Amino acid sequence: MKNSTGKAQNTPITIEVLRERVDNMEDAEIIEHQTHNNSTIIMVYIRTLIDIARLNESVIQPLRSCRNKNLSECISASKITEILMVEEAEKQLMRGAILIFDTDENQCCSVNLKDSLGRGIETSETETILYGAKDSFTENLEQNITLIRRRLPITALKTEKFTVGSLTETNVVIMYIEGLTNPKFITIAREKIQNINYDQILDSSQLAAFMEDHKHSVFPQFQQTDRPDVCVYSLGVGKLTILVDNTPFALNAPINFFHLFQSPEDYINRWIVASFLRIIRYISFTLSLLMIPLYVALTTHHYQMIPLQILFVLVETRSQLPLSPFWESLIMLVTLEVIKEASLRMPTKSGQTLGVIGGIVVGQAAVEAGFASQILIVLVGISAIASFLVPNYLMSKANTLIQFIILILASFLGVIGIFMGIILLTVHLNALTSLKQPYFAPVAPFYGKDWLDLFIRGPLHWMKTRSESLHPLQKWRYSRRR
Repeated sequence: MKNSTGKAQNTPITIEVLRERVDNMEDAEIIEHQTHNNSTIIMVYIRTLIDIARLNESVIQPLRSCRNKNLSECISASKITEILMVEEAEKQLMRGAILIFDTDENQCCSVNLKDSLGRGIETSETETILYGAKDSFTENLEQNITLIRRRLPITALKTEKFTVGSLTETNVVIMYIEGLTNPKFITIAREKIQNINYDQILDSSQLAAFMEDHKHSVFPQFQQTDRPDVCVYSLGVGKLTILVDNTPFALNAPINFFHLFQSPEDYINRWIVASFLRIIRYISFTLSLLMIPLYVALTTHHYQMIPLQILFVLVETRSQLPLSPFWESLIMLVTLEVIKEASLRMPTKSGQTLGVIGGIVVGQAAVEAGFASQILIVLVGISAIASFLVPNYLMSKANTLIQFIILILASFLGVIGIFMGIILLTVHLNALTSLKQPYFAPVAPFYGKDWLDLFIRGPLHWMKTRSESLHPLQKWRYSRRR
């Protein structure tokens, strides 16, 4: 029987077979060592994966001074595992363990000496806030779990570990609060992860692509975040969190459309201020979608609906333009996306300069060259700024694609096309699910109590129950009812 890499499975471990497995690996080390009782010890490890200082301290020095024949009693490392099969030995080797062979006793064991590479805990760059916690996840899975457990010091916080990717063998951890999170969500997530049959899973977004219910939708069905406090809040309301090794972004699910407009600062600011800011986000999302299509629809099909004074200005600004409103808008929106993407790919300081100077220079040049009207430049600028108010980056990209679709409908059908686009968007959102839960809840299906934390953020002392749409096992947020 062979595995995905063509190697035989269930092969008894021998030093000869293991030598073949590490052949042509420059960083593989095979060292022989004689103990005080004249036993021959062979150590095999990957130099670039282990902590050399710990190797000398926990393995080499104890072996030199030990007179006991039992390896486990000689080595001072905390965890020693006996190895019987070469496949398990290879797996341990590539995860930062050292293999120790006792040729006299025909015994092999592994000692975990993984070098914990990684950067320090830094401030989140994707979800910046003025007040609140400043720490963010790193690429170290164990460290990320620690950041969550420090905020939820309860034994009910459970973790389940999986391995995905036949080549990468990436560790994935599901976290949930037992007795609070609906077991249905856990079962669905567990089955989706276990059914992944792919060779490389390098990022949480790739894992989400295999777990989504609707893989061809532009809307994210998992909330990606690098903030531990966001994950803790999600766990506390009945969601589950999925952590992926070697990536600083966690996945929260199930979510709905409206969760993507919520920010960690909503629960830090005063509720009136937080509600105002949340309403501004919804208004900005609507403006970014409809402002340019509405301009194209009115100037192309419904100019009689434009007030007379504004119409005079439009006629004057458009009298010398060679392009129709649709092509004028399309070119400017595509140019804007090019500038935005270029500013993201450039180094930080250069990117900021490119974004500001590029937008001003291109806009001014387009007006002076007669390719775009001044009114359109203003509308494109407002639309671009409004799109940045959506806290979720994936949602802002979905917003851009929808804007182009509605723009095309507006160019052919005018205002009717815009209404058709809104209807199709609503139908699509209503058909989506996240872990089999309605994506448009609590609007459809309707959950009245959840509206207290939907378009507004109500006072915390009013939100006495958890979201009904998540079907938590513990309804009340208070430890006891009074």
